[in-house]
Amino acid sequence: MNANFELDQLEISKTISSVLRHANEDCDDQPISVNQRRRQWRGAIAALERLLQDQDPQKHSAGMVLSSPSPMFCDRQISEHYQQVVFAPKSLQEVAISTLQLTGIVEDCPSTATHSFLEFPIFANDPLHQERFCLVLTPQFSFAMVSADEGGFQFSFDPAVFNELWQMLRWRMALTQPFQFQTIQQLWRQFAPVAPDYRLVSRFSQLMLRSLPDMNLVTATPKTKPVKEKVSVSRDIQPELELLQALTHEIRTPLTTIRTMTKLLLKKKKHLTGDIVKRIETIEQECNEQIRRMELIFRAAELETPSHCREVQLIPTSLEQIFYNGIPLWQKQAQRRNVDLQVILPQTLPHVVSDPAMLDQVLSGLIETFTRRLPSGSEVQIHVSTAGNQLKLEVQSQGIGQKCLEKAIGQLLIFQPETGSLSLNFNVTKNLFHALGGKLRIRQRPSGDDVFTIFLPLGNNISLTV
Repeated sequence: MNANFELDQLEISKTISSVLRHANEDCDDQPISVNQRRRQWRGAIAALERLLQDQDPQKHSAGMVLSSPSPMFCDRQISEHYQQVVFAPKSLQEVAISTLQLTGIVEDCPSTATHSFLEFPIFANDPLHQERFCLVLTPQFSFAMVSADEGGFQFSFDPAVFNELWQMLRWRMALTQPFQFQTIQQLWRQFAPVAPDYRLVSRFSQLMLRSLPDMNLVTATPKTKPVKEKVSVSRDIQPELELLQALTHEIRTPLTTIRTMTKLLLKKKKHLTGDIVKRIETIEQECNEQIRRMELIFRAAELETPSHCREVQLIPTSLEQIFYNGIPLWQKQAQRRNVDLQVILPQTLPHVVSDPAMLDQVLSGLIETFTRRLPSGSEVQIHVSTAGNQLKLEVQSQGIGQKCLEKAIGQLLIFQPETGSLSLNFNVTKNLFHALGGKLRIRQRPSGDDVFTIFLPLGNNISLTV
């Protein structure tokens, strides 16, 4: 790999915001409030998602999305056809641990792995640490946007700015994750920046204006909730958190390797018998479920860390996509335990304000934990409705027989000796929903059946028909 960089030529102080501000210097540069900036960012994300959904990945190569500090989209089509690259705030210690994983086993956004992405670190002293940005490259258009304290919200379709942006990002990737950088460099060459059709720029502007959330909602929905609402955990939890993070990483690495091997075998399934294909698909499904569980435990441990400072980015989130992807998976998991799961949805599903990838993970984890606790032959009903300016999701059960015994392990996990499964305890799960801008309530009916109620803030007035 050719990555010869002169440190004095890296222009470390340059930011995405400064590049786009210079490119848009002829535009009005009046300062805007933090809430206005958040509102514009959310509207732009919703508009950009619609543009990418409108592309035809069957006729064209898809593209690449680079963002910070979290993945931008949870839409199934985007996840499957667009390589997502995330620049995430990390410490040097975290980077050192992550580089110990086997090279050549980097997930390259497999279609069956929801929200798979390549990750590169941004250190605390890096100027990009203070910015939220998103770069999109497709055969039809190139797009960049940024939200920062200095410069506010900026966006551009001008392909001329992308060479400068690429120079800023490429050395950071090459120095921290050189093997993953080779993949990104090939994709960058494949999707060279292009000027868009003027009608596409006009459509983006119209979609963004239509997608702007109400100002009252933006003001009332900060990125993080007050600390006092969070369920407290002991201060001596740090050793347990470090152990959990190390274990989940060590478990996830071989599972990812096994999943990669199953994908290679399934590419040759025409040479295999139907029975063998079915067994390989079962192995792949089990790997996917365990990997998702380990990722959720790792994320929970990260959020519980006292020194954790990375905020969860909340944006308008399509519930249609989450339920479209999740319901078949939840029902399949329940059927394996002889539990009948039914989901009752309203005619239209509103957007909510949350982190789409993390909400999908946490919601799936909670429903899996709920069904695992029930005896064979139970019934689970999930009812989705609106309650004022919130979305209400209620999960309740009806079962005959004794629930599986559970045992607390440390301050984060619950262990079921009967099934051998691990899951997050309810205090930690409540903290996860709190970080997502919502809340979880748990109550028990006189019959002994549990009722979980989840509340999430509504995003804007956009509704999608189911």
